[in-house]
Amino acid sequence: MLDTRTLVDGNSIRYLDSCSPGPPVILLHGLGGYADKWMPVIELLSASYRVVAPDMIGYGQSDKPVADYTPEFLVSFLREFISAVGFERPNIVGASLGGQVAVEFAATNKQSVSKLVLVSPAGMMKCSTPALDAYIMAALYPRENSVAHALQLMEGSQNEPPEKLVKLFISNMRRPNAKMAFMSSLLCFRNSKGVSAYLDRVDSPTLLVWGHDDPIIPVSYASKFREAISRCTFATIPNCGHTPYVQYPDRFADIVSGFLSSGPGTVHVDA
Repeated sequence: MLDTRTLVDGNSIRYLDSCSPGPPVILLHGLGGYADKWMPVIELLSASYRVVAPDMIGYGQSDKPVADYTPEFLVSFLREFISAVGFERPNIVGASLGGQVAVEFAATNKQSVSKLVLVSPAGMMKCSTPALDAYIMAALYPRENSVAHALQLMEGSQNEPPEKLVKLFISNMRRPNAKMAFMSSLLCFRNSKGVSAYLDRVDSPTLLVWGHDDPIIPVSYASKFREAISRCTFATIPNCGHTPYVQYPDRFADIVSGFLSSGPGTVHVDA
């Protein structure tokens, strides 16, 4: 796996690249996320796809310019990133905030997305939840105990998060301008119109994946996406919180690869 960089509008963007043959897949992390959280999934999907996961602008090891991190700003970033890595009509997998970015990109850049996978996407929920509040506080005051607790709440389980993810989150949030980008994203996305105006304009085959016990964005919001997106496949994962690609990477990769290879339908994952 290659850990490399490209320039997007003059900003240095770090990304992971499987460098494997096959159709392109781009993985987009959520608020406060980073490419490394996708590493097990990258390895699993790379048998059939060329998989690329960026630290989106403002996150991880990528540049963090002073800007308003609006949905439009991140959609523009995604458009330019796709061009920079030389992809045409990639499959896009977006988690949480990355899911909202993926939806708005697919709706406003028709014929630019082959297939779309949304993982507990943001864009509908306007109120906060206790787990999200804990996550925000951990980002603003990154300490091992608070970050581990927030990530544990995010999973909706009693399992301790991997120490590596805790340390990566802390080191990334302590980078210059990291908290600015985090809070700008949070406020700009919370005050945006959301995805309601875009969903019925998504014509790419779409897979919606949701952890059944998601405490950050509850699975009840899935119905609004399913009703509005015309070609939507739905998969729920039992005993799973907000990050199925971290909690159950093998199961998640199986669901995604099955969808990418076979097209739309209805999928339900039993315990």
